[in-house]
Amino acid sequence: MEIMTFSFLIIFSLLSFYYVYAKRGQQRYAGVPEYLRKGWPLFSPFNCFLYLFTKPHAKKAIMNIDDFPELKSIQANWEVIRDEVKSLKEKGFFDQTTKQSSASYYDLGFRTFYKYGWSKFYINWYGYTHKSALDHCPKTVDILKSLKTVNGAMFSLLPVGSKLTRHLDPIASSLRLHISLDTPGDPKCFINVDGNDYYWKDGDAFIFDETYIHYANNDSNKDRLILMCDIDRPMYFPGSIVNAIAKFCFKASIVPNLEGDKKGLVNLIFSGITPVMMKVRTLKQTNMFLYKLIKHTVNLTLLALVLSVFYVSINSVINIFS
Repeated sequence: MEIMTFSFLIIFSLLSFYYVYAKRGQQRYAGVPEYLRKGWPLFSPFNCFLYLFTKPHAKKAIMNIDDFPELKSIQANWEVIRDEVKSLKEKGFFDQTTKQSSASYYDLGFRTFYKYGWSKFYINWYGYTHKSALDHCPKTVDILKSLKTVNGAMFSLLPVGSKLTRHLDPIASSLRLHISLDTPGDPKCFINVDGNDYYWKDGDAFIFDETYIHYANNDSNKDRLILMCDIDRPMYFPGSIVNAIAKFCFKASIVPNLEGDKKGLVNLIFSGITPVMMKVRTLKQTNMFLYKLIKHTVNLTLLALVLSVFYVSINSVINIFS
């Protein structure tokens, strides 16, 4: 049984790498280098397992909010939410997330976006509600707390002249909901998901699968403010069991907004190793061999960890049926 499970894991992983690189969606990677840098191939096997058990209405790159009726209450209260986020912006809270001296800067999932002007303010994240959100946007917290399908939520700011380059999110556990709050309502401020443009208009809702290639630009004359939520990926059993394991692990990725907010284990580790990572990058100019050795060692270690989690998850599912 162990040999069969391991063989399945290897074959399924190879097929997953090929599917994500060559077949999934309309947009293709520019080449293998872009896939390796931005396609998160480490997570392709895990994600493809989740895709297999995703319900039909959630398999598209862009989805209709009518298929997620429980989320209508967020859209119905968009003006209340907008007033709180505009107050946050006026008080300068978004500026703090881009400062390296801030604990909120060490956000493994989103930190690379800061250099292009993007910033955020968390409301909750996989079971934890931020104290700063309770203090500064309590009405938004109340609106979201009764929605069990919302795993995490944040306000997202895309200032004039900023952008998010082509990317996709690493893990397919959730789908992404955007509620437009204070936006230009201009096609020059848009997001492109798998080749399709969408521009935000106040009060509108937009749901997409963030594991498709996407990017965003704000070439308008006004900042864009939205509520961004991770919502449950509708799934059949046993994919829902495997996904529950992944969502439990996300509890370690909590990132604080302000002092007094909880810090997840990933944030604590990442804030400690980031200075070391910056030094390693300088080796590209002084010792390319050592740089590549460290880089590939880290990548292979991460691959082993991800495959181990996937292996344990598959074994758990097999044991349920055996």
